[in-house]
Amino acid sequence: MESVEIWVRRCAARMDEAGLYFGHGTDNAWDEASWLVLHALGEDPTRPYGDWSRPVPDDRAAAIRLLLERRIGTRQPLAYLLGEAWFCGLLFEVGPGVLVPRSPLAELIQDGFQPWLGGREPRHALDLCTGSGCIAIAMAHHLPGVQVDASDLSEEALAVAHRNVARHGLGERVRVLRSDLFDALPPRTAGAPYDLVVSNPPYVPTARVEALPEEYAHEPSMGLVSGEDGLDIPLRILRDAPAAMSPGGLLVCEVGESEGRLQAVLESVPFTWIEFEHGGSGVFTMDREQLEAARPHVDAALEQRGHVV
Repeated sequence: MESVEIWVRRCAARMDEAGLYFGHGTDNAWDEASWLVLHALGEDPTRPYGDWSRPVPDDRAAAIRLLLERRIGTRQPLAYLLGEAWFCGLLFEVGPGVLVPRSPLAELIQDGFQPWLGGREPRHALDLCTGSGCIAIAMAHHLPGVQVDASDLSEEALAVAHRNVARHGLGERVRVLRSDLFDALPPRTAGAPYDLVVSNPPYVPTARVEALPEEYAHEPSMGLVSGEDGLDIPLRILRDAPAAMSPGGLLVCEVGESEGRLQAVLESVPFTWIEFEHGGSGVFTMDREQLEAARPHVDAALEQRGHVV
């Protein structure tokens, strides 16, 4: 029997030779190979592992080979093959109906969105475009006093989110809702309900999606594509968010590679772009009052793209 280390090295070499893309939970062959092998061994890949000389039993070696061949042969993200992924130190069910969790928003969640909330603790939060529910559930986990609404338009994503909420025992604090952005959200309280709105919406331009590595083709385009320049949905969020927020409420929104395009379209709007300690970019914050002041500029930008309602 060969050791865990030998199997990780072998898998990493095969992955590199096959030209796999790493961007759905890992960013290199060694980390992805370690994740694959440790999963096959029943180990938690997020915790330090030191038994690299441990012999791998034949049945586990066969499981490793099968996973490796499926990863190379299908080009599916490893998370889909395993049916699970980690985010903010928590395990979530994932599948082709939802994006694989990988947002830098995890760092903000673990820091309680400070200093951006100015020391305040939110009572009511919204995770807009929730997908698997990972952001909403992580917020509820790391902010024990918050009630969270998790909304999405995709029925398939909502089914996954419901299961993840149940998995983490958060049914009393995380409410899963179907809505096209803010359009069908029921009020949680009288007036504007949300102290915190967090969103990782679709923000990739149509042409850019078509040029992405093959692994992305297995993810739902509904969770990626946002018009020709990637800004259709972010602009709708900027327009409609203030009406759903309490005074002083905070919007935290990820637009990834569309950061420059959004700033160019709304060049007079004072976005605050967050710098991350652990990598990542394209996330801005604005409070309700800033959003209201920016509304004329957002309306003008939407009027120029008449297809966006």
